[in-house]
Amino acid sequence: MRLRVEFTTEPFDLDEAPAHALVARQVIEGAELDAVDVGPFGNTAEGGGDAVLTAVDALLRRTLEAGATRISLQVNVVGEGEE
Repeated sequence: MRLRVEFTTEPFDLDEAPAHALVARQVIEGAELDAVDVGPFGNTAEGGGDAVLTAVDALLRRTLEAGATRISLQVNVVGEGEE
């Protein structure tokens, strides 16, 4: 199974990335995922099911520990031919 995760962490700070946002970036970029797009207003990553679910678990735990007060998350199954 192939999955795509989209997520944001809050609170936002447009002047300087908060610690939880830096942790989120570190977790996602360090995971064994095929495609990662990290931006100031949303983040997307895609890969095999186990790799995405492992990354999501680490993302939730570590960003909450780093001060996130809200994490919005969406996980989609990606079928063949979808981008």
